[in-house]
Amino acid sequence: MALEPRTISAGDRENPELVDMRRRFAVSAVLSVPLLVIAMRDLLPGSAGMGASGVLPWVELALATPVVVWGGWPFFVRFAQSIRNRSLNMFTLIGLGVAVAYFYSLAAIFFPGLFPASFRDASGHVGLYFEAAAIIVTLVLLGQVLELKARSQTGAAIRALLDLAPKTARRIEQGGAEVDIPLDQVQVGDRLRVRPGEKIPVDGSVVEGHTAVDESMVTGEPIPVEKNAGDRLIGSTVNGTGSVVLTAERVGAETMLSQIVRLVSEAQRTRAPIQKLADLVAGYFVPIVIAVAVITFGVWAFAGPDPRMAHGLVNAVAVLIIACPCALGLATPMSIMVATGKAAKAGVLFRNAEAIESLRKVDTLVMDKTGTITEGKPRVAEILAQPGFEEAEVLRLAASLERGSEHPLAASIVAAAGERQVRLEPVGDFQSRTGRGVSGRVAGRAVALGNAALLAEMGLDPAGLGARAEDMRSRGQTAVFLAVDGKMAGILGIADPIKKTSPEAIGHLRAEGIRVVMLTGDSKTTANAVAKELGIDEVVAEVLPEDKVNVIKRYQAEGRFVAMAGDGVNDAPALAQAQVGIAMGTGTDVAMESAGVTLLRGDLLGIVRARSLSRATMRNIKQNLFFAFVYNVLGIPIAGGVLYPFFGVLLSPMIAAAAMSFSSVSVIGNSLRLSRTKV
Repeated sequence: MALEPRTISAGDRENPELVDMRRRFAVSAVLSVPLLVIAMRDLLPGSAGMGASGVLPWVELALATPVVVWGGWPFFVRFAQSIRNRSLNMFTLIGLGVAVAYFYSLAAIFFPGLFPASFRDASGHVGLYFEAAAIIVTLVLLGQVLELKARSQTGAAIRALLDLAPKTARRIEQGGAEVDIPLDQVQVGDRLRVRPGEKIPVDGSVVEGHTAVDESMVTGEPIPVEKNAGDRLIGSTVNGTGSVVLTAERVGAETMLSQIVRLVSEAQRTRAPIQKLADLVAGYFVPIVIAVAVITFGVWAFAGPDPRMAHGLVNAVAVLIIACPCALGLATPMSIMVATGKAAKAGVLFRNAEAIESLRKVDTLVMDKTGTITEGKPRVAEILAQPGFEEAEVLRLAASLERGSEHPLAASIVAAAGERQVRLEPVGDFQSRTGRGVSGRVAGRAVALGNAALLAEMGLDPAGLGARAEDMRSRGQTAVFLAVDGKMAGILGIADPIKKTSPEAIGHLRAEGIRVVMLTGDSKTTANAVAKELGIDEVVAEVLPEDKVNVIKRYQAEGRFVAMAGDGVNDAPALAQAQVGIAMGTGTDVAMESAGVTLLRGDLLGIVRARSLSRATMRNIKQNLFFAFVYNVLGIPIAGGVLYPFFGVLLSPMIAAAAMSFSSVSVIGNSLRLSRTKV
């Protein structure tokens, strides 16, 4: 089979191998038509039998030789490679079949006296099969053209995205002047102006302005997304009516669009576990077919009608040609290539073929809460200060400390301080305590901010704040305690809104019989409040990041097939441990690198879409394998002549070649149906 390119670029157009195969097919078809007409003369009343005498055999030789030698050259090269590498395949059978028919006919022209009576017809002529050799090559070339053309369509969706990428960007220089530059000259940190209706040149963040961006080309979501200062922008998406200034953060091969193309290209080259079945069969199939062809020749040579040897040769060639396992080889990769392209357009990235096959088997879905079920953009909803402290002071100390943290809750506290124009203090001795909180010195005071586990670790008693914290949690808020100089100073209630699509997605998944589990480091009360709203029955709360893997292992030990959905660095080990890791595209790169599936939109409905496509893909692959297996099971005996004793029917090698090509086209056509599947 032809190699697939490692990457797809916007400049890629027609596959050079497709151009070459199309040219070979066109020339071969022109030369094969008169060959077929000459061969058909035997069917006309009163015509002489075809033999190696007269002028016509030399005409046949002249017409067939360019077709076999030039048109079929790529097949003979692959035939030789299969023998040299001891890896028998479809080209082994094609090469054998064509070579036997052609060289037999060649010998019949130049050395007719060598052939005994068993090779001659009633007129004493030795049969010629130049037309069979030429037409087999022509039909196989047609099959290759159709296959290559279909395979090129699998990258069409990605190529269309790349074609939409802008060619230039408007950079704001140091002095404030704006200049248009080629896209490949944009560097990280550049400030770029995007005017209304223009395309976002690279991935970055808004620093000035407000707009709505059409991100449908990447996420599939038709509704424009509001963008304000600080919001992320995706390269090649379309700006709305507002003018914005962005800071370039990812350029060239690092942009999301480039990463999508890379992941899809890599996924299309991977092998699904079900491919092992096809590989196992193919490993034994070709040697068995060659053996069947030899047996067919032997049976006809000793027990067939005259001319026995000629009949044996024709049927042996027919067996070799009709049994070519090209349909078997195409059954899985064609479906995978179409499915990955389809998924990318629907906002789902499969890292490999195994993820496509495995996702439909999932019976337990474990989900992180923050950023997965919820928006991951928490806001400070409530601040309670202990006697001796003011709310502003609690916020100032907490925000000063959290300025050095990357946790989503930290960002919400810092943002709240900014909204209230609270002046932040420098921090010393900063220490992050994973899964618990942070500590350090602010304005000479020892400050600690975190959950109840942090207080227990430091030997602090939350005193009367415990009941207030529990009340916050019962309303779905996360309670964060602040301690100053070893005493409780206050508590912050942080709310993280549930994503609009989460209830619908979880409802779909539960209807499919999926066991849905929420896994979070948040308190049980907060987690249970969110779970109750969403109808989630099982909650594992107050889990440290390092313990998430153990939770996944526990479900796996129970015999469950587990998928883990998350978005953070702390989710990466659990994503890798699960049979299927699902990362939110709005999360961290580490999570996406650890996962088999990435949801570009970052909403759980993507899991529903991905499972639907997984089921459709595996159904499609099984149909392809069924077509390929049944075709060969029925075709080989017919080619061998099993119908002759009953109906007097023999299968011409030309018909065998047409049937073989049709089987490949059937598999290709069935695979392309996936592109029309609704997900």
